Amino acid sequence: MKTTSRTISQIVRAHTLTYFNLLNVILAGFIILSGQYKNMLFMGIVISNSLIGIIQECKVKSLIDKLSVITATKARKLTADGTITEIPIESLAVSDTIHIMTGDQIVADGEVLTSDGLEVNESHLTGESVPVFKKPGDFLYSGSFIVAGSGTAKVLKSVEDSYAAELTKKAQTKRRATSEMQDAIKRIIRYVSFAIVPIGAALFCIQYFRANDTLSNALVSTVAGVLGMIPEGLVLLTSVSFILGVGRLARKKALVQEMEAIEALARVDVLCLDKTGTITTGELTVDEVIPFGVDKEMIHDIMGTLVYAFTETNATSTALQAFFKETDTYSVTDSVPFSSRRKFMGIQTKDKCFLLGAPDYLTKDDEILKKAATYSNEGLRVLLLGSCQKLYKDAKEIEEFTPLSLIVLSDCVKEDALDTFAFFAKQGVAVKVISGDDPVTVSYIARLAGIPGADAYIDAGTLPDDIDELCKIAPKYSVFGRVTPEKKQALVHAFQNAGHVVGMVGDGINDVLALKDADCGIAMANGADAAKQCAHIVLMDSNFASMENIVKEGRTTIANIERVSALYLTKTIYSVLLCTIFIIIGKSYPFIPIQLSLIGATAIGIPSFFLALEKHEEPTTTGFLRHVLRISLPAALILCVGICAIQFLSLRFGFTTAFHQTLNLLAGGVVSLGVVARVCHPWTKRRTLLFTLMTIIFVCAILVAPHFFGVLSLREFIHVISFI
Repeated sequence: MKTTSRTISQIVRAHTLTYFNLLNVILAGFIILSGQYKNMLFMGIVISNSLIGIIQECKVKSLIDKLSVITATKARKLTADGTITEIPIESLAVSDTIHIMTGDQIVADGEVLTSDGLEVNESHLTGESVPVFKKPGDFLYSGSFIVAGSGTAKVLKSVEDSYAAELTKKAQTKRRATSEMQDAIKRIIRYVSFAIVPIGAALFCIQYFRANDTLSNALVSTVAGVLGMIPEGLVLLTSVSFILGVGRLARKKALVQEMEAIEALARVDVLCLDKTGTITTGELTVDEVIPFGVDKEMIHDIMGTLVYAFTETNATSTALQAFFKETDTYSVTDSVPFSSRRKFMGIQTKDKCFLLGAPDYLTKDDEILKKAATYSNEGLRVLLLGSCQKLYKDAKEIEEFTPLSLIVLSDCVKEDALDTFAFFAKQGVAVKVISGDDPVTVSYIARLAGIPGADAYIDAGTLPDDIDELCKIAPKYSVFGRVTPEKKQALVHAFQNAGHVVGMVGDGINDVLALKDADCGIAMANGADAAKQCAHIVLMDSNFASMENIVKEGRTTIANIERVSALYLTKTIYSVLLCTIFIIIGKSYPFIPIQLSLIGATAIGIPSFFLALEKHEEPTTTGFLRHVLRISLPAALILCVGICAIQFLSLRFGFTTAFHQTLNLLAGGVVSLGVVARVCHPWTKRRTLLFTLMTIIFVCAILVAPHFFGVLSLREFIHVISFI
């Protein structure tokens, strides 16, 4: 089973055994050596942060594990008496016989025993998506998936020893692709991690040997400088926010299989989807049978044989079986199952072959195609039944085809489709309908659902194969019909190359290639196993309408991380700059740890906790680091200039240490609270209350316990001011 959450022990280790926690413990040791124990207050925050991370992830883990069990891939084991039993894939043993069919992913290496038109996609082996026909005796590689037909296979290797497991182990040794946000944060952490030790050592040496500070004061000042540089709050904020985002999405019935998908989901500006099951209910019914020169009884006899010749089912076959009752008029000697590439299915009988599929793939008869088009223009699905002398496997090979009947099916637009697509239009997300059906039919349905640009449709068969040409043409259309799995994948690439963040919603085997390559692949829980396995997110209720709430949750998570990251990054930037400046001028660091703890609590920790819980539904754009630095860098520079000015005035007028530190703390508090005010914009009642309370707490802390924070009391401060 695909693991989507860490074990309890892994969670505890991840939140405790970190580089920054080690640094904090070392810094706490220095404070103990200095004897100024009140400056160890930061360790309480460190411990609280670790506990919060552990508790939150454990709460989410239980929820995710429950959903994972529901979506876990099952194997259909064939018992000795011929019955089929679904079992967890971990229970498969070597020599077991399994039943496989369209939409299945091969979970263990095996050998084909029987094949009923079995076609397998082995793109993970060859890089080619062209299906491979499998006959008895052929080898099946785990990780490949069935695109057509059915059959049985003998398990040759356990799941753990199979080819797919070997690929997974190799993949785990490589650097996993990260989101833009996580990549930016990791760069910040990497640079700061390299800088902390040499800057800290230099700061201590300058203060102890050059500024002639006592060992105690030199240790405390050094700890303050290093403590400010550590961006541990930013790391915790990001990890906990993503974890909480996963939990909130799980409560919305969405299973997140890759954490990075939350950011991609928030930034999606092009959403590709199929018609069936998203715009429409997917519950097809046969509306009309239109024979050509033959009686309807013959059509019923042929269809009563053809649609029951295959074991796999889908919405179309279910509708056909509900309308055409099974007959034994014809004896089937061979068959070709339907596939998204072929666009038809067929059977071989004693005297003739019968094919059923897309009219424009089976015939060039203008009258029949015009007749089919009249129904397609009304949003109906049209199939063509015909006969030929040979059973073909490719539409390009078909010769001497005799049309026998059109079969018209209807599907209903979902009641909530209009509201759902109106939401995406309002949010600036372009919806692209990519379907295997007739483009005219798809366009009509898209118009009923209120999708903008639904009149701009095209037959995907006319699209160029060259990706550069496709990039120029694809953005002009909103509806693509007669799309093969490979063309779906190419369209995703085209939108990505045009600078878009692409989401792909699918549930069928024909969506797998596109789901794999989309920035955010979203599958339905009732869809094909292969689709669920390669998707980033699985909709547990298989309801496309829930995408509205899911997108909102994704945007809330990412927007809040961006908003409060400015608070943490401001502290890191000004700490690095101040350390560098005071090393150069050879003076003691302007803050002590207890003062930074006060600033950190009132202007970073508490505000970030509440701001991270706010809802945010506006579209988020790329450029995380640029957005954050736009706020944090100017604030950090202003504080550095202010501290340098205070240092100059102190040297010029001979300020006492307590008065000097009072001015430093006030400057740090004012600038840091100014950043809080900036990220609270636009103001709401809740944000106004938060900012007001933080300001009151900061001021009261200084007024109530001035000496604890190493500053002058109000009376002492006024007294000093009166003499300047």
